[in-house]
Amino acid sequence: MDLKSILRTILKVFIPLAFGGLLLWILYRKVDIREIIQIIKNGVRYDVLLFSLIFGLLANIIRAFRWKLLINSLGDQPRTMNVVWAVLGNYAVNLILPRVGEIWRCGVIRKYDKISFTQLLGTLVVDRTADTLMVALITLGIFVFNIGFFISFFAKNPMILDGFYSMFTSIWIYVVIIIMALFIWVIFTYMRNFTLVVKAKNILKNVWVGIKSIWYLKQKGLFLVYTIGIWSGYFLFFYTTFYAFGFTEHLGLVVGLIAFAMSSIGVAVPVQGGIGTWHFMVISTLVCFGVTDNDAAAFAFIVYSVQTVWTALIGLVGVIALPISNRQRIVLTNN
Repeated sequence: MDLKSILRTILKVFIPLAFGGLLLWILYRKVDIREIIQIIKNGVRYDVLLFSLIFGLLANIIRAFRWKLLINSLGDQPRTMNVVWAVLGNYAVNLILPRVGEIWRCGVIRKYDKISFTQLLGTLVVDRTADTLMVALITLGIFVFNIGFFISFFAKNPMILDGFYSMFTSIWIYVVIIIMALFIWVIFTYMRNFTLVVKAKNILKNVWVGIKSIWYLKQKGLFLVYTIGIWSGYFLFFYTTFYAFGFTEHLGLVVGLIAFAMSSIGVAVPVQGGIGTWHFMVISTLVCFGVTDNDAAAFAFIVYSVQTVWTALIGLVGVIALPISNRQRIVLTNN
């Protein structure tokens, strides 16, 4: 690996991590750390926290079955356990390099099940699009029935709206989009016979084949069931933790849904594990419903830490299990 590659990798790791760390520092700099330590020692039902972990694991296993359904629609038959280990390992990789886990899981399935990498990327686009639509639907439903919360939330956090406003009112964003579109059009129109352009077109065609897997899917109803199962699992993974703390156990299902939707938006930011952004969304939401700053900060710190460690450990098991479970197959193939 040359120096440029090393520097690029370092930047990919540390810039998002630095952003998340800065946000954490801003959130926790005025918090009474002694009170958080006291809550950690005496104010948490760890049996409830540990119980919540089951739902996170089940949700990710269902995610693996849903992805396998998309891959099968292309006519390929990966081993079920390979897909499960790859999806679990995906989250461990993402804790180091944001969004690289998705590329990694396509890579290991290509390696062990000999399936086109670019077509796998296409199925991944469908996978992530389904998740984005689910988060959007959950958030929209909550917004319609709890508009008062969002008015209060943005009133207390005006910098979020200011950021969106400045982004979409800046002429430069539209200039950049137009220039990029023109550049791509020129490349594919006037340089279409160049070797690199031909390869790029073939890659895009394969990705498109993967994206079209949703049309080839014969079990669309099962895909929907899996999608609902995934997000029900993620919700229970989060909401169950309300009952581990005296100051959140009374908040109820609606507040749980609102906090869950806001936390899901926070995780969408390309920072390792949503560190900082997840905390910000959860703390801000709980404070809007009367939880004190210190209690909300303690909730976010404890829940995030326990569940992230769990995700990392299970993901590490997936990373280690993949080569071990495929070793015998590779040996038999080589013989």
